[in-house]
Amino acid sequence: MTGQVLDNSQGPNGADDALLDGGPHNRDRERLCVATREVRPVSDLIRFVLGPQGEAVPDVKCRLPGRGVWLTATQAALHEAIARKAFARGFKRDVRIPTDLADQTERLLVQASLDALAIAGKAGLATAGFAKVTAALENGTAVAMVHAVEAAGDGRRKLDAIARRQAVERGAESPPVIEFLTSAQLDLALCRSNVIHAALLAGPASDTFLSRSRRLQRYRAGGAGDRGNQAGEGATH
Repeated sequence: MTGQVLDNSQGPNGADDALLDGGPHNRDRERLCVATREVRPVSDLIRFVLGPQGEAVPDVKCRLPGRGVWLTATQAALHEAIARKAFARGFKRDVRIPTDLADQTERLLVQASLDALAIAGKAGLATAGFAKVTAALENGTAVAMVHAVEAAGDGRRKLDAIARRQAVERGAESPPVIEFLTSAQLDLALCRSNVIHAALLAGPASDTFLSRSRRLQRYRAGGAGDRGNQAGEGATH
């Protein structure tokens, strides 16, 4: 059903019948985008709920109470939804749109990614430092690499080359590379100083971090989200 456009003739009110979800504990893994009217996996979407003053609020972790609507996770889709008053149509009432809604959404997506990375670090699924990342790549335990925004090109190239070489030797794809976090953000998430390079090991928390990172990058770029394989695609928010 992914990518399917819902027929407006379905139900007494057309596609509007399917716009509102049943609340934060809804287990559907696919939802209807309020802007494009396409059915997509929830990993490709952002949930919005109504705040106390009737304003649209991003619920990037799908935990806020109340019924919500879903939007394809790109800035373009958000701007389209605002221009077409899709939130009002989805909620079937007037909705206040904060002037900084796009920036607010991006900040929450960044924080959600950092929260997941912190959990991965506490679970022992993240290792930092050039030597440790090299070791994780060479022994095949790294499922993803993280380069800080400030990372020098030489260090990036060396680690990327090791990852490619190991992937060829194992007949596998290179691990995805995350490159949008600053060293200061990595320091806070992993509770150590001067983190420039890190590797993630296999585990649910790593899958969640990859899923959230992919959604953030898709939101910014409007594309696939990262370079590398699709590890973590089915992870929860």
